[in-house]
Amino acid sequence: MSVFIRHYNPGSVYNAKIWRFASTTAETPKLTNGEDDEEFRVLDILKKRDKLQRRAPRKADVPPDRAEKMRTDQKWGDVWPGPKSFHPSSVPLPIRQGYVPKGQAPPGKKANAELMKIPNFLHLTPPVIKSQCEAIKKFCTEWPKLLNSEEAIEKHYPLEIITSDYCHASPVIRNPLSRIVILRIKLSDLKLDKHARDKFLRLVGDRYDGQTDLVTITADRCPVRRQNLDYVNYLLTACYHESWNYEDWEGDKTLQDMEYYDFDMNQSKRNLVNWHLLCLNEENNFSDEEIKLYDVASIPNATEYIESVSSLFNDGESDATLKKYDTSVRKLLGLPDKKIVT
Repeated sequence: MSVFIRHYNPGSVYNAKIWRFASTTAETPKLTNGEDDEEFRVLDILKKRDKLQRRAPRKADVPPDRAEKMRTDQKWGDVWPGPKSFHPSSVPLPIRQGYVPKGQAPPGKKANAELMKIPNFLHLTPPVIKSQCEAIKKFCTEWPKLLNSEEAIEKHYPLEIITSDYCHASPVIRNPLSRIVILRIKLSDLKLDKHARDKFLRLVGDRYDGQTDLVTITADRCPVRRQNLDYVNYLLTACYHESWNYEDWEGDKTLQDMEYYDFDMNQSKRNLVNWHLLCLNEENNFSDEEIKLYDVASIPNATEYIESVSSLFNDGESDATLKKYDTSVRKLLGLPDKKIVT
């Protein structure tokens, strides 16, 4: 390709220049009769691209599943040492889980989200538990030989603490019910006198069971179990020491001010002592203080009679209390049992 440029200056001759450019094609200029070929050549803007040769896909060698290569005599504690999410390649068992329509098998262990949701106990196999027990045995002490029965344990350890642990599927491992603490102790183990016992029962209210003689205190208001444990211990300690306090106004209470029926302070005890002395043909010249201190346990069938009279006044009249009172009076007087004619 050639370009002809002509420059003109006034008062001078023309000055002409010829510029030549190389063509974009690879053809060499042809010479005709010793002169350059001045024909136009084609400008190739869109170059032709060579066709890329597609690569053949290369197949990777996938190794077999780990569960298929496990030995039957392997140590399971090394494979599953602790609690973790379910992994199908680590468990050589045909585990299935999931809801399916009736007549179909549950989904297998691979790509099973249901198996990953719930906690598992695959790490707590009997051999692993045995090895863990052997490991912590050196930190344990021998069980006392004297604590060989439930009666001995209750005698030396009368206080009982009850808590519960839960395992559930939840984003957090702490269950709200695990914070509840229950304290139980027998009232007879607290060593209270008559005044302290009565005051203690009024403080605990319906937390005392007369049939089992157990005082049950439950705490669940604190968010942590340790706090509830400290709280029930505080409640028992506070009630115990408060029951031993003797206020000044308690000395001014009369028989009419009593909240319950006390057999030793009422006329019933004097009547019982008078009847017993009359049966023995003995003189009755006891004062009120001597009547209060008189031991009625020496009177035959007097204990059952005292319980029936106290129950009749304290619990109210009912078929059970009246029947108990009738039976105790007949035994006290030596009368035969009542016969019911149908």
